[in-house]
Amino acid sequence: MPQSSDISRGPSPARVIARFAVRIALLAAFAAFGSVGFGRSLAALLWMSIILCALAGLVRREPLFGAVLNHWDEGVAFGALFALVHVVNELA
Repeated sequence: MPQSSDISRGPSPARVIARFAVRIALLAAFAAFGSVGFGRSLAALLWMSIILCALAGLVRREPLFGAVLNHWDEGVAFGALFALVHVVNELA
């Protein structure tokens, strides 16, 4: 009988993706009311999200290159979005 693997130890991928989507929606909503403009506000909020995801990954001792999605993967996704927003802000 196979034993449970590391995959069962983390949240389901659908739950992590849903959590990420909700966070993006909240960040966009808060950035819309930023006094320094949407792009700069969104970039600052994404930067804070990267730091918070890294801290959550450290506190929960999640594996950096694990088999399941975790806070480290969310941090990388926020980092990619931060880079994209930063480039678009520079071009505008």
